[in-house]
Amino acid sequence: MSTLINRRHLLGGLAAGLAMPAIATAARAAPPIDAAADFGLEANGSGDQSEVFQRALNAAAEDGRPLLLTAGGFDVQNLEFPNGLHLIGAPGHTLLTAPGHVRLGHIGDAAGVIIEGIVFQANAPEGELQVRGLLEIEGSSGVTLRQCGFYNGATNGVATTTSRLTIEDCDFEGFKQAAIHSEDGEGIIVRGNRVAKCDNAGIRIWRTSSGSDGSIVSGNHIEHVDFADGGNGQNGNGISIFQADEVIVSDNHISDCAFSAVRVNAGKDCQIRGNTCINSGEVAIFSEFGFSGSVIADNIVDGAATGISITNLDSGGHLATCTGNIVRNITPGSANNPDTQPVGIYAEADAVVSGNTVDNVPGVGIAAGYGPFVRNVAVTGNVVTGTMIGIAVSVVQEKSPGPVRVSGNIVGSGTAHPIAGLEWEKIVSEDLAKDAAKYPNVTVSDNTIG
Repeated sequence: MSTLINRRHLLGGLAAGLAMPAIATAARAAPPIDAAADFGLEANGSGDQSEVFQRALNAAAEDGRPLLLTAGGFDVQNLEFPNGLHLIGAPGHTLLTAPGHVRLGHIGDAAGVIIEGIVFQANAPEGELQVRGLLEIEGSSGVTLRQCGFYNGATNGVATTTSRLTIEDCDFEGFKQAAIHSEDGEGIIVRGNRVAKCDNAGIRIWRTSSGSDGSIVSGNHIEHVDFADGGNGQNGNGISIFQADEVIVSDNHISDCAFSAVRVNAGKDCQIRGNTCINSGEVAIFSEFGFSGSVIADNIVDGAATGISITNLDSGGHLATCTGNIVRNITPGSANNPDTQPVGIYAEADAVVSGNTVDNVPGVGIAAGYGPFVRNVAVTGNVVTGTMIGIAVSVVQEKSPGPVRVSGNIVGSGTAHPIAGLEWEKIVSEDLAKDAAKYPNVTVSDNTIG
């Protein structure tokens, strides 16, 4: 229980006068249950202890008392964590293990479940799968997982469906799918966790159809995410948002992901703020397909094939602000997706790209549109250095392209084409400031060229 909650209880008790002695008396009357002393649950014992473990869980929940586990290992499987359970282990030292092809535990249609200080681990993550995660949570609310560890699973670490929960200060490593997979969530809070060496994703906030989700993913450390199941972006992402609206992704450190550090696909009103994204194999921060209302602000991207991409006007993707980001050290290409071009920041529709700093790009620093796919893009007040093309604007005149304004930017010296007009990949205007009159949708003004 946090200091803040303790203080609230204290203030509430003072206000209630005689309530505090009553609460203290009730606490003394309901001591925790010791699983070893009261149920004979043996740490490091031989054989499956699921039956006795389940009896202890049920008794603790029915009595409204915490259940204490000692340090050591317990072989269990398919445990049901009941409504109101508070399970406490020794962080990093209380270990529950199960065969890799079955789930270790399940929380279903429950509320007020707290699990802290427990390590969940699969012994051998092979065999015929009967599991979505080491721990599965369905239709539940008020669930908290704190200071737990999740290791070595055949699918996901925690798989949650239609639930509201908090996962904080936990460790995840070695999953064939994702560390955390949330589907149709109702406000998931994922904060301060450490995720490493997952085969397809770090954290997924997904929905079966577009809708409000409201999850917050903040302050996590995510590294080394692969894309074992292949594909062109659905795998290989540190944080993946799919059809989930109103999600906040903030202040995470994300490194060495095969595709994106943060990827929003068809999410509405999502915020990507203050993240540090290192060595992404494709696009570091992606807002794609039917997204709308993305805020991408104050992130650091260092190392990627493309820094930030706000794209897919053809699929309804539009409406974004991209402000205050640092994008640097873009690679010439992507080993995982050869179609990716070396671009610092790319935007297509109804987007403001402002106040960003872009450096060291062996291609385009900031690009507005591609072919006829450009509409209502403002590129203002940015600093671009160390690029081949500082700012590129698509000037293809098919399908009546929308307005583009390039103003108040600084493009550093040594750039071959500071502000250029492109038809697809071909440069057709080496100095768009001089040629802008040829393109009625393009305005170029008040830029400084080093």
